[in-house]
Amino acid sequence: MPHRILVTTTSFQDTPGEHHAALAATGWEVVTARGPLSEADTLALVGEIDGFICGDDMITAAVLDRARPRLRVLSKYGIGVDKIDVAGCTARGIPVLFTPGVNHTTVAEHAFLLLLSLEKHLLFHADSTRSGGWQRKTGRELLGKTIGIVGMGRIGKEVAVRAHAFGMKPLGHDVAWDDAFAAAHGIERAASLDDLFARSDYISLHTNLTPETRDLVRTDSIARMKPGVIVINCARGEIVNTADMAAALASGRVRGYGTDVLDVEPPPANHPLTHLPTCLVTPHVGSRTHESVQRQAMAAVTNLVRAMRGEAPLAQVNPEVPVTKVT
Repeated sequence: MPHRILVTTTSFQDTPGEHHAALAATGWEVVTARGPLSEADTLALVGEIDGFICGDDMITAAVLDRARPRLRVLSKYGIGVDKIDVAGCTARGIPVLFTPGVNHTTVAEHAFLLLLSLEKHLLFHADSTRSGGWQRKTGRELLGKTIGIVGMGRIGKEVAVRAHAFGMKPLGHDVAWDDAFAAAHGIERAASLDDLFARSDYISLHTNLTPETRDLVRTDSIARMKPGVIVINCARGEIVNTADMAAALASGRVRGYGTDVLDVEPPPANHPLTHLPTCLVTPHVGSRTHESVQRQAMAAVTNLVRAMRGEAPLAQVNPEVPVTKVT
């Protein structure tokens, strides 16, 4: 019988490109579902699966137990693995593959889309003219403003480069600092997160979700930011405490919050952030361009195929797990 592959990421499925032909050329049976999947939905699908191209599905210890012994390869479409029990995969001998370096340009562009939309009141003006009106609000320039970038990996670096194009002053923070890149691109290193919070007109989040970064933006950290700060989040929703951000927006302490991610996706109808006039939420589409999807998808397929054949993948989260041919 051919191997069975589960694909759950919707942008992979919905975007034309060579990734479809590359996966079909294997001759394996492909099963699709519309993710991101809950634990219960994932549990229902993984029992007879050899390989899994996943998005932000909940892959817990229970899912792994249900999937074994047949599941042999987990290929993440993207770079965030906070929904995957990586330690559990490692303990069970399942290589976890991912696709770094494929979406940094488009996510950086999306961060500026959110920021410009808030500062220029884009939705207010577009809604006004669409409804036959001509209402106007006065916006603000980005020129001369300081943008604090939390997380100076590939995406944070791209944000800093684009900030210079707008005449902004990039201020970065990361535990791993690239001195050569910062010097070449005129990026100042903040002495601490509190230093970045205190000096930034805008704060753009590009860090991984970890126990240390969960609820990084909350009432006490917001109090250390400039009054009227705008926060941009193209990382993970859980980095920002939802209730605290909603309260800060309502009071005006935070002038605007532009986010591509939420703590619950998709959100319930009464989510605290989706109806506030100074909050702009997009449905986790920061990396969803034709170019980026095709790069991510081909990398995910390449990782899967190589690992299933016992060959070295492009990138592996848990390289201590050996990649062996699936027979």
